[in-house]
Amino acid sequence: MFSIDQLHAFIATVEAGSFSAAARRLSKVQSVVSQHIINLEIDCNTALFDRSGRYPKLTAAGEKLLPHAHALLSQHQRLQNTALSLTDNTPTEITIALDEGVPFKNIANTINELQIKYPNITLEFLNASSLDIIDMLKNEKILTGVIFSELVIPSYLDFECIGTIKFDLYVAKSHPLADQVCENMDILRLHRQLLIRSRNTQTSSFQLKVSPDIWYADNYFLLLELALQGHGWCLLPDHVAVEAVENGRLVKLPLEFEEMGWQANVDVLQHQRHSNLAVFKVLRHLLRNLL
Repeated sequence: MFSIDQLHAFIATVEAGSFSAAARRLSKVQSVVSQHIINLEIDCNTALFDRSGRYPKLTAAGEKLLPHAHALLSQHQRLQNTALSLTDNTPTEITIALDEGVPFKNIANTINELQIKYPNITLEFLNASSLDIIDMLKNEKILTGVIFSELVIPSYLDFECIGTIKFDLYVAKSHPLADQVCENMDILRLHRQLLIRSRNTQTSSFQLKVSPDIWYADNYFLLLELALQGHGWCLLPDHVAVEAVENGRLVKLPLEFEEMGWQANVDVLQHQRHSNLAVFKVLRHLLRNLL
């Protein structure tokens, strides 16, 4: 019957594109990965890969099996994480990471209530980009993250939406774009864009690259400062931009196509290995509808 190792080898081969690349991803020798695939094909009584070309391609049977393999491995991962948490006690220290675009003052009351319920827990707070927070959760360097929603969330993380934050396009009052009404997006392509990027150079799914000329930063306050110095236009949470707008140094981009801002969902994320513990359930409850 199927084994977890066989399904890992199957999915890794699909995602990596070859048996050798899958072996490197799984830190195994290629012969082991190939044998896992062969054994899986024997168990299925059909070929899962067409090996006639340079690289293996999924057969129709392989395509049909793939989503079920993903689902089974996700459930297996959740079973492992739940089993590991069965004997866990409440941690003595919890690290919470927030995207810098999420206002911390909104979190403060939540933290006060958590401290009342769990007075002996030490809390640590970090700021990072949303994608960096996802990476830190993977390695369990942090135990809770508050981020702007991403299209892809790893299967080992539990998450829920806790509200929204309004974003708009901004530019310095001294920038050439501040003196003209942009008739279409092509105008923005003629000027440098300032964009959020994680420390491992990943770009958020809702931070679209528009201009061929881009400067990057890993938090919104750096983007704000770059914009104020006239280096380009950028997308900012309204609460980050409000003071600079009020003092006349920053303006919303004048656009003929009216409202370009939007509401970005904010999610709370926790690793499955910890999310079932009472303290993390309480923290999620306190964060709900916060924004």
